[in-house]
Amino acid sequence: MESALAVTRFLIDAATQIAIVGVGLSIFLLLYRVIKGPTNPDRAVALDVMGITLMALAGLVTIILVTTRLNDVVLLIGILLFIGTIALAKFIEKGVIIERNMD
Repeated sequence: MESALAVTRFLIDAATQIAIVGVGLSIFLLLYRVIKGPTNPDRAVALDVMGITLMALAGLVTIILVTTRLNDVVLLIGILLFIGTIALAKFIEKGVIIERNMD
């Protein structure tokens, strides 16, 4: 029984370390796309995906630390990412985020 738990723990640790390397590489590639993106919508999509990968990174750190305290951080990043995506899409479409009618 103990050996099965040790093997399972080893597999979880190996998988999370490989996933962290993959997510880290993804973040650097997305950072390149945000900086060198050919158009503004491409930059917006890359920034949105970068936020999702940050959520994944926080989830992986939660698995490594064996805690649930970072779940709130993942939810907060998701909420802020959603609001930011809506604001950026509105800015790309209309050129302003908050419309002011001074009639």
